[in-house]
Amino acid sequence: MRRCQLAALAAGSLVGLGSAVTAGAWAEARAFILRRVDVPMLPFGSPEIRVLHLSDIHLMPYQLRKRRFIDWLGALEPDLVITTGDNISSAESIGPLLDSLAPLLARPGAFVFGSNDFVEPGFRNPASYLFGNSRKSAKRRPLPTWQLKDALTEAGWAYLDNKSARLEIGGRTIDFRGTGDAHHGLDDYSAVAGPALRDAGLTIGVTHAPYRRILDAMTADGVQLIFAGHTHGGQICLPVNRAIIDNCDLPTEQASGLSIWSSEGRASWLHVSAGIGTAPTVPLRLFCRPEATLLRLVGRG
Repeated sequence: MRRCQLAALAAGSLVGLGSAVTAGAWAEARAFILRRVDVPMLPFGSPEIRVLHLSDIHLMPYQLRKRRFIDWLGALEPDLVITTGDNISSAESIGPLLDSLAPLLARPGAFVFGSNDFVEPGFRNPASYLFGNSRKSAKRRPLPTWQLKDALTEAGWAYLDNKSARLEIGGRTIDFRGTGDAHHGLDDYSAVAGPALRDAGLTIGVTHAPYRRILDAMTADGVQLIFAGHTHGGQICLPVNRAIIDNCDLPTEQASGLSIWSSEGRASWLHVSAGIGTAPTVPLRLFCRPEATLLRLVGRG
């Protein structure tokens, strides 16, 4: 009898702990934060360039707190905005997203898309995030991606899915090259491959999913700074943002934040955003707050 009581007590404690962790992870997924990072990569004495990196917003129209956070980011007035995809999770999200982005659309920008900009996310068991591959899903409803693309390009943002572009930012000529979503085989780096041009003051790479093949190719070509998303920073992490998985072949210690990527004797700065949102079917984060990042590109000391 006593053994049964102890077993029941232990089971109840585990259920209580699980409920508390789930509640905490639900709350953390709504605890948005702006991170600030300095990147010492420009020639000594160069004026700084402030880059706002957004990723994996996964917006649903009812997510008012998330929309207010994006509204607030407009007050930062960055020199450049980079978004690395998975902006929406439904067709109805496009209008609210553009409303929230309106102040930022007045700034120079560049973007690529992730899979959830093309199709609605499918249902997944939250526990499968730790063990499965997100490419395994049932047929999903297409989204009117062209509406989002047209609105962003009409605002002057450069579309970089397997494309390149050149912008003048803060008195500096910046070349951009990007790829489609490598997680779903939409990348074609050959369309933008080649050594960085000497007349560019800076060359930036943009991709949704930071697969090694993309990072290696960009770095070998002399791309100095690469932006990516997709990983959600691990989303369900161990304490101190220690990712368990990152849903691609990137080393988990580089699943979020600023790091160095090396290939063929060359090195690039790599910034992977943990993202602002989650898929609607897995609205949890643990030890991994949703984020946007303001990077300050500064002169080397």
